[in-house]
Amino acid sequence: MLLRRSFEKNLTSDFGLTKEEARMVRIKAKPKYRQIIEELPEFEKEDRFKTNIVNCAMLISFLSYLPQKPDVNEVTRYYEDSMTISFLKKMCRKSGKNKFSEKDIASMKATAMLKAADRNPYSWNMDYLPYEDGSGYEARFYKCGICVLMREHGLFEYVPAMCHLDYTMSELGGASDFVREYTLASGGPYCDCGYKKKA
Repeated sequence: MLLRRSFEKNLTSDFGLTKEEARMVRIKAKPKYRQIIEELPEFEKEDRFKTNIVNCAMLISFLSYLPQKPDVNEVTRYYEDSMTISFLKKMCRKSGKNKFSEKDIASMKATAMLKAADRNPYSWNMDYLPYEDGSGYEARFYKCGICVLMREHGLFEYVPAMCHLDYTMSELGGASDFVREYTLASGGPYCDCGYKKKA
């Protein structure tokens, strides 16, 4: 509910819609969002990425009813503004306090071993790769549920808008600098999500 309000509100600030136009987009987006969620397979209990695909469904549902087609830079700004509500900021700060802890690393290793996308195309497969110098680690993704869902809805060009949020969330966490060279969305061999410990 909080995200839906944020996605509606930022239609006016980021796309220039009137409040009434934004309200109508939200009304149309609601049943589409529910349909997307209902058609997704059940995620495994250990799968940490279910929230990612839920957020993707929210973005798809709102983008589907915009009066004009936006460019990827506009969607990047819109998605970041819509996602960075106070609750998410609080969660990022909490996560940042535990970044690089034994629990965090154990969770990354368990996710790497799960290989959930082998059974659910809307999930992710990744490897956990610690940096040899002890400065952090990389999560290297070979399968991406967002890429699959966005392609199905004809919105694959906007995947980079969602990828950009990784930088924002890392910054909000306060414990790491996010580094990346490749993304699957841009035709790379994988998505490298690197987390370097802040000095």
